[in-house]
Amino acid sequence: MSTPRQDIVVMKFGGTSVEDAAAMLRTAAIVSGRLRKGLKPIVVVSAMSKVTDTLLAAAAAAGRNAREEALKLSDTLRTRHLNTASELVAQNPDRLTALHLRIHHEFDTLDDLLRGISAVGELTPRTSDHVVSFGERLSSQMVTAAFAEQGINSAHVDARNVILTDSHYGKATPNDRAIEAALSSQVLPLVDLNKVPVMGGFIGSCDGITTTLGRGGSDYTAALVGGALHAGAIEIWTDVNGIMTTDPRIVPEALRVKTISFEEAAELAYFGAKVLHPATILPAVQKNIPVFVLNSRNAENEGTRITATPPPCASPFKSIAAKKKLTIIDIVASRMLLAHGFLKLVFDVFDKHHCAIDMVSTSEISVSVTVDSREALPAISADLSKIADVKFEGNKALICLVGEDIRGQSGIAGQVFSAISHVNVRMISQGASEINMSFMVNEEDVEEAIRSLHNRFFANPDANVFDVEARTIGASA
Repeated sequence: MSTPRQDIVVMKFGGTSVEDAAAMLRTAAIVSGRLRKGLKPIVVVSAMSKVTDTLLAAAAAAGRNAREEALKLSDTLRTRHLNTASELVAQNPDRLTALHLRIHHEFDTLDDLLRGISAVGELTPRTSDHVVSFGERLSSQMVTAAFAEQGINSAHVDARNVILTDSHYGKATPNDRAIEAALSSQVLPLVDLNKVPVMGGFIGSCDGITTTLGRGGSDYTAALVGGALHAGAIEIWTDVNGIMTTDPRIVPEALRVKTISFEEAAELAYFGAKVLHPATILPAVQKNIPVFVLNSRNAENEGTRITATPPPCASPFKSIAAKKKLTIIDIVASRMLLAHGFLKLVFDVFDKHHCAIDMVSTSEISVSVTVDSREALPAISADLSKIADVKFEGNKALICLVGEDIRGQSGIAGQVFSAISHVNVRMISQGASEINMSFMVNEEDVEEAIRSLHNRFFANPDANVFDVEARTIGASA
């Protein structure tokens, strides 16, 4: 697909935006508004709020042979979906009957799967993906029915037919060319017939076997669809008024960021900002497609625009994010002082165990890294111990300040660390990126550090970049 489609807007609605009948009806109203503007929406939805967690719990119960527990969890979800469907399409008995039959069919299939897992007594990543996929499969069918009830000409699309991936179950890698071809043949014709395609996010398939893109992957689905079809915009609808200067639960007077660069948003997403999935930005950057983060509970709010060329900002930072539950690994190898290839040996261990590293600090004889994969730590420790002495420090957190050209602002590090002089800092990283300054603290110091930094750097915000009209945001982060 080489021709941009400025009329297409990909709209992703998160779990809280489809959590119940009222939320789904709000979603329908938002989509109707885009249609009235002459746009052609493609809708991607997450599972209803908390459904994914319940499905994972059911799968885990089945895996340990607790069949009745697994089926009870499934039955709870069945009842919730049936009740929500009854509220959504109460005025159309035929449509309601058809929707209830589809819901029963999906849950009958899920229950058979759970019984099979329990009989075998083993839960594999492939089977886990199959179980957890039911959340998006159900919500997308329900939203399609809700749209039809509200007079929106919609069509359900099974995302597994168009989001084609490799077989890395739990965190599959998309096949961009195959996705573009599938969307062009299966989704674009619906758009050109003035239908609104509705699909589940997060899920895909490899050779007909269900896969998932990892937690938060519904954002990624929306970006993949938008990038493949060269859409005019990608909208991420959640329950906050966009990207904030920090978590409003920590700083109630946090500000909405009106506009931010792709690079800044990606840094924030990776380092703990829950509003956005880190991978969301990548397909949009490649095609220079603006991304909007919007609030489905406050649809009139302008949200945050993520773009390649945001306006300059007088403030040194745009936002502060934190990532908790990290572990510092100190790797000391005095016997390999300056030995050629030592760093390669170290990082090969992390690569072997598919463990991402957040921060690195080096000296002549030691390397310190931070990771958030506790499950892999015993195996990583065993391998590292073959080449060095290893020490772990848990319960750490990374605080990340993001802004434009931090490296070029003299004295900025002094301002940051004077603001938190009462907090013990364990590791510091500045210089690897022009837009990111990061450091490690104890988990219990995170909130105090963020409040001190926010008071220091956002006391007099730039009104061109931040929403200074309302300094208190009521929505949760």
